[in-house]
Amino acid sequence: MIDIEKLRSYFEDDTVFVTEHAAERFRQRGIRISDIRNAVNSGEIIEQYPDDFPFPSCLILGNDRHGNSIHICMSDEGTASRIITAYYPDLNKWNDDLKTRKENS
Repeated sequence: MIDIEKLRSYFEDDTVFVTEHAAERFRQRGIRISDIRNAVNSGEIIEQYPDDFPFPSCLILGNDRHGNSIHICMSDEGTASRIITAYYPDLNKWNDDLKTRKENS
């Protein structure tokens, strides 16, 4: 299981990486790296994906620099982390707590 404190330490160690594709998505969504860092520092892991390839990952719910809820998907690569994606949760897909997915009706 991924530990949020370990992910936070990757930011402190400057070992968090962003793919070009993810960076482009951030620009499209108006998300800055400071939003992601704030979300990881203020947030909690709400889903774990231990079988993701090539590294386990997780979904974090936190707040951007303006206090808005944001989801961050990050890997744990043992000595570093990679931001897979970040987005503002859609209330059509998530319950009001933004931690649990709505079931398909």
